[in-house]
Amino acid sequence: MNEPDRISLTGLRAIGRHGALPEERVTGQEFIADAVLWLDTRAAAASDDLSLTVDYADLAGRIASIIGGEPVTLIETLAQRLADACLAYQRVRQAEVTVHKPHAAIGVRVGDISVTIRRSRS
Repeated sequence: MNEPDRISLTGLRAIGRHGALPEERVTGQEFIADAVLWLDTRAAAASDDLSLTVDYADLAGRIASIIGGEPVTLIETLAQRLADACLAYQRVRQAEVTVHKPHAAIGVRVGDISVTIRRSRS
């Protein structure tokens, strides 16, 4: 079996209302998401057929919609929802998602807080 190819989407920015503090749910803040998908792109490359790979615009829209959607307390939960959305594409074998929360209200100044998860199709 050949090693799968990778498609990466990095730096997607969207406003979400995720967090443990009540004010995070009200005012919202910017979240940044990165997604790496592993899949076989040979058929798409050979036929130049978008339906045989992942439509990047569709993926970006789904990720932005989830970030802007129903609030969650943990960015771990948000990362899982994004990974599930990536794995919803039938051709995707594995997905790695990083959620960045650069303006996390943690009481000290940091450059970024992030969670990275990797999930495989069962």
